[in-house]
Amino acid sequence: MRRNGNPHLGRAFSDRRWFMPFLSSLLVSFTLALAAAFGLFSSSYGGDSLSLDFISFSSSEDPTAFFVESDLRKSLDQHRTSKLEAPRIAYLISGTKGDSQRIRRTLLAIYHPRNQYLLHMDLEAAPRERLELTMFVKGDPTFRQVDNVRVMAQANLVTYRGSTMVACTLQAIAILLKDSAAWDWFINLSASDYPLVTQDDLLHALSPLPKDLNFIEHTQNIGWKENQRAKPIVVDPGLYLSKKSDIFWSNSRRELPTSFKLFTGSAWVMLTRSFLEYCIWGWDNLPRTLLMYYTNFISSAEGYFHTVICNSPAFRNTTVSHDLHFIAWDNPPKQHPRSLSTKDFDKMVKSGAPFARKFEKDDPALDKIDKELLGRADGQFARGGWCIGSQENGSDPCSAIGNDSFFVPGPGAERLQLLFQKLLSDDFPGRNCSL
Repeated sequence: MRRNGNPHLGRAFSDRRWFMPFLSSLLVSFTLALAAAFGLFSSSYGGDSLSLDFISFSSSEDPTAFFVESDLRKSLDQHRTSKLEAPRIAYLISGTKGDSQRIRRTLLAIYHPRNQYLLHMDLEAAPRERLELTMFVKGDPTFRQVDNVRVMAQANLVTYRGSTMVACTLQAIAILLKDSAAWDWFINLSASDYPLVTQDDLLHALSPLPKDLNFIEHTQNIGWKENQRAKPIVVDPGLYLSKKSDIFWSNSRRELPTSFKLFTGSAWVMLTRSFLEYCIWGWDNLPRTLLMYYTNFISSAEGYFHTVICNSPAFRNTTVSHDLHFIAWDNPPKQHPRSLSTKDFDKMVKSGAPFARKFEKDDPALDKIDKELLGRADGQFARGGWCIGSQENGSDPCSAIGNDSFFVPGPGAERLQLLFQKLLSDDFPGRNCSL
């Protein structure tokens, strides 16, 4: 009766195809057991045995390494330690109504095939003026060949002393980050700025410097700005109106922040790509928090980047307190710097600064700079090692493009090297942020 209780049982025992796989698995299990017993998996150098704990939060490990922010920081570290090569700069040149010709002149004076250029004319400029600038860029054969000059399609309304200046700058940075991975520093200029050295001079002088240095004039001593800028609450009408007007003042005032320290300085900067990636991505929320705070701050362009970088542990030790500009002020200083002229030429040169501001349109000082410092003829590029064309009959030698890594530095490079040597010395007071 039992024999007939399960007709398949006898068939299972009679089918011996399972026997060889079973024997093989038994042999493997026995081998692994012997290996564990005799230390086959121990280090051949007498070290510790192989650990099967893939994630360990022991005291010797950095717990932050298990969070996504650590991967982002590793990405930045890889960029900082990239192979040594000649630097590249991303420029933003901004202007308003009537500035298209000035932007064109500044662009030609600072152009180099290694760099990236973004031009912005705010909403106050007439559409026709913006179109003329765009057609100038599209019509230039050098710009078409290298494809490194762009005009921002979106015209932003920028309010003087308002937060829209910071918003426009951040948008430009985001565009430059998106369009090109091949730049190391960002420089913002206005249509009233002009170079005092060639790009060959600047790139040559920057080549030996660490690419994590942020040139940003800053101080924690805000002085009179505490009551006149930090405590008042203002609203930038450019955030919600389509026509330009002055900032709106609130009757209320606010206390100074306690969760971060305020810094102030010049609005003109040379900032690293890694720091600006941090500002745009903002993986620890500090850049976003400060952006919201500075929305209601007077002249936020003179404080936003400064406060972000000096409150960030990752970047506060990368600053050099200098804006790389020669700027002349009245005595006592007024709200705006004094317009430069040929009388200031010697002081500009002796300063060693690569840029100067501000210049009136077509001031004779610009012609003197073109002739004596840049080697630039009217309507042509500033000379550089990349220019390999003919100069016959007044032709622009930069119409033919050579090796953009070949620099021909001049006296401007020597002045810059002396300036950088001074700024990076231990005796220079503004080497890093001081909290």
